[in-house]
Amino acid sequence: MTPEFLSPRGITLRTAKRSLQSSAGDAQKQAALRYILDAWEEALHDGIEPEMLANAALYAALADLVDVYGEDAVAKMTSGLSRRIQHGEFTLRRTAQ
Repeated sequence: MTPEFLSPRGITLRTAKRSLQSSAGDAQKQAALRYILDAWEEALHDGIEPEMLANAALYAALADLVDVYGEDAVAKMTSGLSRRIQHGEFTLRRTAQ
């Protein structure tokens, strides 16, 4: 089984919550993201810098995925992230050129 990669980095809370409402996806995935976004919002409110929060979230997520799926599976899953990032898959705000 290969893990799916969810990245809260850069997601605006309004955008993500709207996506949750319009998505017909799995209820457990939606609930999990809702928990993360609520915690994210609370941390921002408490003064945690978004970059620090993002780094901690990525570390926690990857460590948990490695614990569940193993290093090889997670390494394989993350090997395509560079391409996905460069193709704008995680970019929410695009600048017009």
